[in-house]
Amino acid sequence: MRVAKAMFAFAAVVTALVPFSPVTAEEGEVQQAADNVQQAADKFSQNEVVLAAANFFGTTTEAVAKAVQRVFADQGLPDAYITGDEGSGAVVVGLRYGQGWLIRKHAPPMRVYWQGPSIGFDLGANASKAFVLIYNLGSSERLFQKFPGVEGSYYFIAGIGVNYLRASNITLAPMRTGVGLRAGVNAGYLTFTRQATANPF
Repeated sequence: MRVAKAMFAFAAVVTALVPFSPVTAEEGEVQQAADNVQQAADKFSQNEVVLAAANFFGTTTEAVAKAVQRVFADQGLPDAYITGDEGSGAVVVGLRYGQGWLIRKHAPPMRVYWQGPSIGFDLGANASKAFVLIYNLGSSERLFQKFPGVEGSYYFIAGIGVNYLRASNITLAPMRTGVGLRAGVNAGYLTFTRQATANPF
C-alpha cells in the first residue's frame, strides 16, 4: 500500500514538473520560428516591389530598381504598399492631396486618402503617381494617422523622388514620378483617412 502511494506521489511530482521541462522551451522556439516564417510570408520581396512599381509607373524595371534598392537597403522588406495619384502645389506653403489603394498580402485592397501641408523653401506644382512602401504596419487600421516627414530624407533617383515619413514605429517611403516641378526642402506631414476630405490638417 505504501509503495502504491509512493508511486502516485512520484507521478504527481513528475506531472507538475512537465510544463517547466526543456520540451516546452523547444516548443516555444518552434512556435517562434513559425511566427517568423508567417511574418516573412506577409512581406513583399524586392523583386515583387520592382515589378509592381514598374507596372504602376509604366516605366522600365531598371529605372525603378535603382530607387527600390535604396529603400530596401535602408528599411528592408515592406509589409504593405499603396498605389495612387496625387496633386500638390506650393509657394512657400504647400498642400498635397492623394487617393489610392492599400495593398497587403492575404487581404483585399483598401481605398485610402491622404492630405497634408508643407512649409519651407518650396516652389512649384505637380500631378504625380505615388507608390508608397510601408514598414511595420501590422494592422491596416494603424495607417489612419498623421505621419511627419523625416528631415533631410529626400533623394531623387532615376526620375523618382523618394522620402521617408514616420509615426508609431511605422515608416512610409513614398516614391513619386510625374509632371511639373516641385523643388526645394520642406517640412510637413501627411494624414491618411478612410474618406476624402478637403481639410489638409
